[in-house]
Amino acid sequence: MTTISLTINGRPHGPVAVRDDLTMNDFLREVLGMTGTKFGCGAAQCLSCAVIVDQPDGTSATTPTCIVPAVAFDGQHVRTVEGHAVDGRLTPLQTSFIEHFAFQCGYCTPGFLHEGQVLLERLEKAPIARADVERVVGEALDGHLCRCSGYVKYHQAVRDVILSDPARFLTS
Repeated sequence: MTTISLTINGRPHGPVAVRDDLTMNDFLREVLGMTGTKFGCGAAQCLSCAVIVDQPDGTSATTPTCIVPAVAFDGQHVRTVEGHAVDGRLTPLQTSFIEHFAFQCGYCTPGFLHEGQVLLERLEKAPIARADVERVVGEALDGHLCRCSGYVKYHQAVRDVILSDPARFLTS
C-alpha cells in the first residue's frame, strides 16, 4: 500500500492509501466514483481512458489510466471528463461535439474531448496557420480509437472550434 494525494478537477484528494497495483482508472471509478473515465482496451491503445495531466510549467498532456498505477499520479493535477463543464455550462468543445454529433455510443468521447482540449490550450499559446488546421487536428487526435467510426465528426468538431475563434487559435 502507498499513500497518495492528488488534485482532480481542482479538488484535492488524499491522503489515501491505495494498492500499488491499483490502476488510475480503477482508482477514479471504484474509489472516487468518477465513472466518466472509461476502460476500453486495457492496453493503452484506444485511449478511451485518457485524462489530462497539468504540468507545473503550464503545459498539459493526456495520459492513459488503464495501465498506469494510481501511485504514478501522486502529487499530480488531473482533469477528468467530469471537470470540463463549469457551473453547468458546457465548454465550446463540448458544445461542438454535440452540434456535430461527434459520438455514437460515447465510450471514446472522454479521450477525444481531452485530446481536443489539450490541443486548444496549446494553440492558445502557439497559434498555427489556417492552412495547417486539418493536419494539426489529425495529428492531435491520432491514436484515439472509436469503435463506431466517428472520427470525421470528432475532427470536424475540433476544427470548427479552432476556426470559430481565429484570433485565439490562428496566426493568419
